[in-house]
Amino acid sequence: MKIFLGADHGGFYLKEKIAAYLSKRGIEWEDVGDKELDPNDDFPQFAQMAAIKVLGEDEKTDPRAILICTGGQGMAMAANRFRGIRAAVIWDKFEAHECRNDNNSNVLCLPARVVDAPRDEIEEWKVIVDEWLATPFAGASRYVRRNNELDEF
Repeated sequence: MKIFLGADHGGFYLKEKIAAYLSKRGIEWEDVGDKELDPNDDFPQFAQMAAIKVLGEDEKTDPRAILICTGGQGMAMAANRFRGIRAAVIWDKFEAHECRNDNNSNVLCLPARVVDAPRDEIEEWKVIVDEWLATPFAGASRYVRRNNELDEF
């Protein structure tokens, strides 16, 4: 598995935390930007870079991306413009599991303002990232059919 990380100014600090966390866990990752905090950057360029990287990798390596912005929605909208990308905005463990199990999500979009605040000493983003990385696609025929329908649009 290789993870491509991208964030605009709204998710920059969380991206840095996730990069360190992935390194600690021995997971290969690549930073697609922004490389420094820039309050004037725009999320679409980072979503595009990540989507192109995911689509350019061999599927057998299970390439994925984690994109972070303030609310997550902008990154998801931008990434989902690419055929073969299944980006989902995730805010808890349940959704992280479901979007991988049922939809074979290959892009995790995190809303920094929601998941980067410790709750009861738990860093929610870690719980989400762990679940999303660990959950395999169920591969049920109805799930495969639905994913193929998405790519026909």
